Amino acid sequence: MMEFLKTLLDSNEIIQTGGLFLIILIVFAENGLFFGFFLPGDYLLFSAGLFCGTSALDVSISILVLSISLAAILGSYTGYFFGKLIGRNLYRKKESLFFKYKYLVQTRFYYMKYGGKTLIISRFLPIVRTFAPILAGAVEMNFKKFSLFNFLGAIIWVFSLVLLGYYLGRQFPQITDYLEYIIIAFLLITSTIVIKGIINIKKKAKVLTKIAKKKN
Repeated sequence: MMEFLKTLLDSNEIIQTGGLFLIILIVFAENGLFFGFFLPGDYLLFSAGLFCGTSALDVSISILVLSISLAAILGSYTGYFFGKLIGRNLYRKKESLFFKYKYLVQTRFYYMKYGGKTLIISRFLPIVRTFAPILAGAVEMNFKKFSLFNFLGAIIWVFSLVLLGYYLGRQFPQITDYLEYIIIAFLLITSTIVIKGIINIKKKAKVLTKIAKKKN
C-alpha cells in the first residue's frame, strides 16, 4: 500500500508506470473527489508535457491535452454534484462545534460574488483545486455559470502547464535530469500561492459577512 501511495505522489512514476490512463485517472480524482486532494496536479501536468516533448511518453500532444482537459472538467462536475448532494443536508444540519451556519452563508456570498474567478484561480492551487467545485455545488452555484468557468479553468490550467512542459521537453530534452528540482520549485510556488490565497479569502469573507449583516 505504501509503495502504491508513493507511486501516486511521484509524477515520474505515474507517467512511466501507468502512462496516459493513470494520468487521466489522477487528474479526474484530484479535480473533484474529496479524497484526491493529496494527489499531484500542477507538476504532473508539466511532467506529462515534458515527457511527451522528449517522446518518453508515447502519445501525441493533442491527445494529451484534450484527454487531460476532459478529465479535469468531468472531475470538477463530479465534485459539483457531490457538493450539491451534501449541501442540501448542510442547510438542515444543526449547528455544532465543527459546523456553523454562518460559514455556509459566507461561502455562498463569496461564490455569488467571486465564484467564476475562484474556479479559474483554484485550478492552480493544490487542495483548493479539489474542494472548490465541491463547495460550488454545496452553495448551489448556478450550473450554467459553473459550467462556463469549469471549462475555462480546465483549458487554461491544462494547456498552460502541459504545453510549457512540452515546449521545454522539445527544446531542452536534458531538462528531465533536473525534474526533482523543478518539482520542488512547483511545490514552493504553489504553497506560497495557497497561503496567500487563504489569507485573501478570509479577508474577503469578512467583508462580505459585514455587507450581509448590514443588508439584514
